[in-house]
Amino acid sequence: MKRLPYFLLVFVFLTRSFVATAHIGSAGVIVQKQVGKYQLLVSVQPPDVVPGTAKVTVFVEKGNPTSIQGRTVYFFAGDEGAPEADPLTPVGANQFEGAIWLMESGSTSIQLTINGPDGPVNVVVPLLATSTATREMPAGTGAGLAVMGLLLLVMMITIIGASNADGVLAPNVPGGKTTQRRRLIGMGVGGVFLILVLTGGRMWWNSWADNYRTYQLYKAPPLISSAKPENGQVLLTMQPDTTGFAGNRRRRRDFNLMVLDHGKLMHTFMVRLPGLDAFAHLHPTRRDSLHFETRLPNLPGGKYLLFTDVVYRSGYAETLTDTVDIPSLKVSAQQAALRTIDPDDSYLLTEPMGSKQESAGPLTLDSDMAACGKPGASTRLADGSTMIWTDKPSPVLDAGQLYTLKFAVADPAGKATKLEPYLGMSGHAAILRSDGSVYIHLHPVGTYSMASEAMLVKRIADTARTVPQLNGARFRDSIDTYLARLKTQPASELYAALTPEMTGMNHTQTTNNMVTFPYAFPKAGNYRIWVQVKRNGKVLTGAFDTQVR
Repeated sequence: MKRLPYFLLVFVFLTRSFVATAHIGSAGVIVQKQVGKYQLLVSVQPPDVVPGTAKVTVFVEKGNPTSIQGRTVYFFAGDEGAPEADPLTPVGANQFEGAIWLMESGSTSIQLTINGPDGPVNVVVPLLATSTATREMPAGTGAGLAVMGLLLLVMMITIIGASNADGVLAPNVPGGKTTQRRRLIGMGVGGVFLILVLTGGRMWWNSWADNYRTYQLYKAPPLISSAKPENGQVLLTMQPDTTGFAGNRRRRRDFNLMVLDHGKLMHTFMVRLPGLDAFAHLHPTRRDSLHFETRLPNLPGGKYLLFTDVVYRSGYAETLTDTVDIPSLKVSAQQAALRTIDPDDSYLLTEPMGSKQESAGPLTLDSDMAACGKPGASTRLADGSTMIWTDKPSPVLDAGQLYTLKFAVADPAGKATKLEPYLGMSGHAAILRSDGSVYIHLHPVGTYSMASEAMLVKRIADTARTVPQLNGARFRDSIDTYLARLKTQPASELYAALTPEMTGMNHTQTTNNMVTFPYAFPKAGNYRIWVQVKRNGKVLTGAFDTQVR
């Protein structure tokens, strides 16, 4: 970080982050959940070009399935328009693998059917099927095709010349100067014609490639953000940039059709550059279809990376990104007392990346905490309790390796302390690579959105072949009315309202002081992990650094 110039860090973020899918730099989907009597860990690696095949791997952690089948179900086609399921191949003990075709872009799911003595069950894995890359032809292949194409061109010109000269001669009649002249004229005209054909073909191909890059290659809508002081507090406003929506159907979004995820319309994460030493998890309020705002907690001034997760009614989930300058404010104690923020908003100020201590100090843990796993890195939380990264396999982790990240919390006396649901789950995590090229919002069940899963499960249950068109304004008003009602409910009732969305949330621990997250770091680099839990009605955040090779 010290060697990377500040302006270059911002440039890298701006140029890299917009070519990612629902999470920045982590295209794969990981699901870990209990379904019936089966405990499953599912990894889906979608293709970066559609049509293409998704690689599906299922690890059966509990249960004895005899077979697993998978099929693609598109939101707009539904169950009736889905293809037949393909079998996954057993590879080793309790592991199945297969390739499933994705033929169309858009909100998609892969439905897995697990058969066995414990009964058939279905798992729906939300997936964003979209092209995120272009393919370059290998140099050797290009050279070989060029040589063969040149040979074919010469042969075609020769054939045209011969047909215009020798082809019009009677049998056994020798050709003269006239024949030779006709041959050269035929070859010249044929050569010009073929060059025009090849030029037209190249223009058509370039036009098709430009259309692919412009209309089919995924690009999230830009986000226009600003932060301004208002009544002793900083007001953050955000607006999706809809420029070009009218002429680009694939990139068009109807922001009226956003749905709640964990009881919130948006999840916005802010991280200060360059040290990643200030972090906030916020939930902006919608003012109209395109304008969102939130009042910031007591964050220090500086330039921040901004990541906003949203989900649409189709189950399509994506992350909108921007950088924003936060002004430094000097406020009185009276003004600080009057700050108003969402009770589920949270923030953390800690040491810059690279200077954070690995441990919060000597740990004194009781027998319950010792049973949670081998203690590793630890950090002190705001209420005096300690969060511990347990069972970390090594100081340096491997890119592409699937890990279960485990974090336990001990109270100030070293005893296991009970955690409360936070936004309907046992915990949340955010992971960011030091240059901003990898970002993900993690849950104990995996890397996907609960709202996406809920929308796609409902669509599969619907027998209609097509999806009815909704009035965007009415849909938006109904969501806002429901959200306003949720905000008035106490924590216990709010959790009960959110529970139906959290399918498969069976992560029972011996003591309810641990939260786990399945994840595979996509590439090497330095990462910071923020883990968020709730204890005694207060959201607590711990930060951990790790290196990935």
